[in-house]
Amino acid sequence: MPNRRTHRCAVPKRLAWSRIVACLVAAAIADASAATLGEKAKESGCVNKPMWLAGDTYRCATQSGAFSYFNVPGANGAGSAPSGSTPKAPTPAGFPRVDPETQKGRDGVRRKVLSDELATEEKLLSETRVAYADGAPAPLPEERADTEKYRARIARLRQALFVHERNIEALKKELAAVR
Repeated sequence: MPNRRTHRCAVPKRLAWSRIVACLVAAAIADASAATLGEKAKESGCVNKPMWLAGDTYRCATQSGAFSYFNVPGANGAGSAPSGSTPKAPTPAGFPRVDPETQKGRDGVRRKVLSDELATEEKLLSETRVAYADGAPAPLPEERADTEKYRARIARLRQALFVHERNIEALKKELAAVR
């Protein structure tokens, strides 16, 4: 029998039996058409177990390698855990390990490379700021007659400033994450 709490029909207080029957039939049809997680996964062409994302939404890989997203109303993650809370499998016994000294050396090399990249980006940013001159650089000889060329150069310089600033932010974030 359909759950009357989830299937509400707009029927006035003075009920007509035909309306009640019609409402119950509609609720039963809605319940029968609601697919299970497995059915929806099969219908979506999933090749692996669907992963619950949030609410009623699930994701799985398809034969082509793309992801398929679908909803299963009322499932709300039933039978599967959210992607971030799955327990990690133990490391196999024969799995190669890196000794702490080797890892420290690798981390040091990574820190050095990131520091060098950061210094280069900061130098490029300062050079670009000088060339940009607060949005009013001196026009080049070929730009004096063609204002569109001048505007295009200013736009390129503004974009370069944005890119260098973003790169510096990302490099600082990476450096902070290095052990």
